[in-house]
Amino acid sequence: MSEYAAPTHCPVCHETLRVTGLRCPHCRTRIEGEFVLNEFALLPPEPLEFLRLFVKARGNLKEVERILGVSYPTVRARLEALLRALGYEVEEETNDERAEVLAALERGEISAEEAAARLRALRKR
Repeated sequence: MSEYAAPTHCPVCHETLRVTGLRCPHCRTRIEGEFVLNEFALLPPEPLEFLRLFVKARGNLKEVERILGVSYPTVRARLEALLRALGYEVEEETNDERAEVLAALERGEISAEEAAARLRALRKR
């Protein structure tokens, strides 16, 4: 029998669904009630896959970058998207500026020293 991910939103009104029943596949015990899904269960597929990879890499963004074969700013952008999907506030301006500095470094437009200085200045704000 195929297993499918539980739907998280109503197909009619798009509100978040609640779990109303659980069953043990071993002993067939059933539990009924109304259970709220946590924020991780409500993640769309793409941020969920990024979260799994991030945890597997033990939070090391350079390792995530290596595994995905994308640039560090792309990994940072995906992390920011994950944080937004979880409902956490993201300091947009500072993160955009940080990504710009890292992208300039990656393109060779600035030196590592210049990038470090700019990032320190952003952190102080």
